[in-house]
Amino acid sequence: MSSNQKIDKRIKRTKKALQNALITLMQSHDFKAITITDIVEHADYNRGTFYKHYKYKEELLEDIIEEVIKDLVDSYRQPYQHTDSLTFNSLSASAVKIFEHVYAHANFYQLIIQSNALPGFHKRITNELKKLPLQDLAEIEPSPDIDPELHASYQAYAIFGMIMEWGEGGFKLTPAYMADQLLEMLKFSPVNSRFKIRSDLEK
Repeated sequence: MSSNQKIDKRIKRTKKALQNALITLMQSHDFKAITITDIVEHADYNRGTFYKHYKYKEELLEDIIEEVIKDLVDSYRQPYQHTDSLTFNSLSASAVKIFEHVYAHANFYQLIIQSNALPGFHKRITNELKKLPLQDLAEIEPSPDIDPELHASYQAYAIFGMIMEWGEGGFKLTPAYMADQLLEMLKFSPVNSRFKIRSDLEK
């Protein structure tokens, strides 16, 4: 391993430690109240090390968010990254990587689900989930009656709703189970299903 590779690994390790320290602190403290000293002490570094990589704590937080967003995009694209077409009926749960992404960043998602630490992040996530199919996927046989923008929003909020429910339950279900459930829901059409009205429903 070259000296440059060793330095790169050391930088990544240091940044990850600082990121983890901030996420942990934000679980019990308001971001405004957290100091750089708090972050470096929790990460077991000194202030000089922090300033080698970041000017402000806001820059560190933005680095965390950008990393999560990039990994989200990469995980979403995994099922169709090496193909020219996609059908949900032939897609396997193991090909769906978005829940593995969420699980890998569980502490971060737990933070945004159970607190108001990052109030704008919910919208940012759903915007990404909406934008990706509009950018990447073109229906071969589109329905002329369905607005693509509304359809993309419907799917984005549905996926994020599953993530929210999963996080509120403490991520006890496995990523594989979540992926399997998503695929089953995508294949299932409630509009064409017949439902029985519950007898105890108030009239």
